[in-house]
Amino acid sequence: MNEKKMIKKYIPMTETMFFILLSLQHEHHGYGIMLHVKELTKGRIILGAGTIYNSLLRLKKDGLIKTFSEDDRKKTYITTEIGEKILKVEAKRLAELCSSAKPLLEELK
Repeated sequence: MNEKKMIKKYIPMTETMFFILLSLQHEHHGYGIMLHVKELTKGRIILGAGTIYNSLLRLKKDGLIKTFSEDDRKKTYITTEIGEKILKVEAKRLAELCSSAKPLLEELK
């Protein structure tokens, strides 16, 4: 699948996919991703095993992540070049949303 089609397929991205890809900027296994996402979100998002592994299968099938290493049934994953590109596109989109909402947030102070 070409880059434009991949971007169209994944943007806008679910929070789950965003945090999994963000976590996989460094190699992690499934449970490590769960812990890292929990830490990144200060416990707001707690991913279950089914969510993690289904997401990993989809991301790997689409080429956004790859297996980094494999030992005794424990696989670690990392983002691919296209996975990182799509993550950056989504991060930019989210930054634009936050920037647009800044005046609204000022009113809440």
